[in-house]
Amino acid sequence: MDNLIPAHFIAIAIGFLLDRMIGDPPKWPHPVRWIGTFISKLTSVMNKGRFRMLKGASTLFITVGIVLGIVFAVVGFAYKFNIYIGIGVESILIAIGLAQKSLRDAALDVYRPLAANDLPAARTKLSWIVGRDTDKLQESGIVRGTVETVSENIADGITSPLFWAFLLGAPGLWMYKAVNTLDSMIGYKDERFEKFGKFSARADDILNFIPARVTGFLIILYAPNKSGISFWKRFTGWSKDARKHPSPNSGFLEAATAWQLGVTLGGTSTYRGIVSKRPEFGPGNTTLTAIHIKQSITQMHVTAFIFWLVMTVIGVAFYETT
Repeated sequence: MDNLIPAHFIAIAIGFLLDRMIGDPPKWPHPVRWIGTFISKLTSVMNKGRFRMLKGASTLFITVGIVLGIVFAVVGFAYKFNIYIGIGVESILIAIGLAQKSLRDAALDVYRPLAANDLPAARTKLSWIVGRDTDKLQESGIVRGTVETVSENIADGITSPLFWAFLLGAPGLWMYKAVNTLDSMIGYKDERFEKFGKFSARADDILNFIPARVTGFLIILYAPNKSGISFWKRFTGWSKDARKHPSPNSGFLEAATAWQLGVTLGGTSTYRGIVSKRPEFGPGNTTLTAIHIKQSITQMHVTAFIFWLVMTVIGVAFYETT
């Protein structure tokens, strides 16, 4: 087992680089879709009748157990066969569980028509990545939706999966992806899912708790400071604003981005015609424009790299001292 620890770090580094450079080939089948299909079928059977909270907990444990078992078996077999094959297989499993390139590409798909003053096309592209209504948004609203999505998904799509990969390898990453997929599908506070999805929503909050806060701090510490505001003022503003968000974790990402860019995020959005008012984050020194989308992408890349580097240093240091 000791010999696998350096191989584990190598696999994460290769997977991180593969995701950054290549991402997910668009026509390839993706495990998240398979997990989503399984969750959908299991939900149709379980989310009915009495004891929905218990059935929802069972759905969580069944899904996570199956995903963990499959990935652990694949990785374990690969390493037993040959250490280099093991590194290759684990690298691929890690790469397809991260979202650097796909997140960048999705944001740029909104940025390009917006920079060309094609608001209808920008609204359409934004509607592919957010749940809010986009048909009446002007430039600042389109930018806000895109920047908030990039910001929140630094943790959901990159640093949180990396965190669990460092702790538990590819099985840990895919354990997180299974829980995150469950939360995105059934973790709603509506009549249908409030009881059934409660355990999945709480599990996602728990798994994101440390990575979200570390990621937010790294944004404030290392991402380019476009606000011109001193570190201490940005840090205290971030600490205060982060706790305003209804999510226990998302506020730490959105508030950090807002203070680092010198803009205001949050506020009023519309979902299927229903107005939702959320607290605002950031100093609001600058009006949101298309360039802030590119700045959020740069912030994402810098923060993801620093997070990977810090986790690698900590991991190697721990390995060398044990």
